Amino acid sequence: MPQTLNTSQWTPFPVELVFAFFANPTNLPHLMPRWQQARIESSRLIAPPPRPVAADPTLRFQSPAAGTGSEMAISFRPVPRIPFRVGWIARITEFVWNSHFCDEQLKGPFASWNHCHRISAETRDGISGTLISDEIEYTLPLGPLGSLGNALFVRRQMQATFVYRQQRLDQILPVAARQAARRS
Repeated sequence: MPQTLNTSQWTPFPVELVFAFFANPTNLPHLMPRWQQARIESSRLIAPPPRPVAADPTLRFQSPAAGTGSEMAISFRPVPRIPFRVGWIARITEFVWNSHFCDEQLKGPFASWNHCHRISAETRDGISGTLISDEIEYTLPLGPLGSLGNALFVRRQMQATFVYRQQRLDQILPVAARQAARRS
């Protein structure tokens, strides 16, 4: 039976910066807990449609992006302190600049996995920023045993991974914004 996990985070940075950061697959390992030692083993990037040109030159980012059809092979440790690695192959199934992109698992630990990353402008307390929303639908293998594993371990680990990602974004996005400002 499919499970869902939805998360969101607001950050005081422009949509263009946040989307460019997430659309660059080389940033993924930086958003996963260190103990997982996540790494991109290989990738086949398909160029996305042309990037919209922002009126503000400081919002014109030139980072790589994985468009629809791009595939990445990733590996990570699923359990702390155990040297066993899990492989995962994902494909980008949708890509709309500064709005969203979605990926699906082609091969990996889940029976199915679909993840949509949604990015939207949102002002809070008079500060312009970005709402990052993740919608994940997944199924574990092994039927009832997989459901038990989800209840005991998998869901909590996924939630903890997103908490870690949120903390890392609070550290990384200010640096990315400063670097972008220097290039403009």
